[in-house]
Amino acid sequence: MIKKKILIVEDEESLLKLESILLTSKGYDVHGVGDGQAALDAVGEVKPDLILLDIMLPEIDGFEVCRRIKNDDETKHIPVVMLTAKKSREDMARGEQVGADWYITKPFKSAMVIETIQRFIA
Repeated sequence: MIKKKILIVEDEESLLKLESILLTSKGYDVHGVGDGQAALDAVGEVKPDLILLDIMLPEIDGFEVCRRIKNDDETKHIPVVMLTAKKSREDMARGEQVGADWYITKPFKSAMVIETIQRFIA
């Protein structure tokens, strides 16, 4: 069976490691990057089945990364799950406007992240 690929975009090293370990242990092929530009580069190289995307990133923020992914015919089909500490209604509405498929706020429960991923890439 081919492993599903997940791209994690998280600038906080400890969280990136935690999320990578969690998803690898569930059988996913995980690729992690720490900023918005690296995320855009990785999307083309990795061709992920799903993207976990933080919003507060160096270079290009997660909203802009998501907007670019969803406006590109090559990548718009990839589910984007925002995983962020930004909890305001405005932030969630903006996530929706740029095309995010789901929005999870930090701190998060591992089970919720796994459940959400499975909903999009069973």
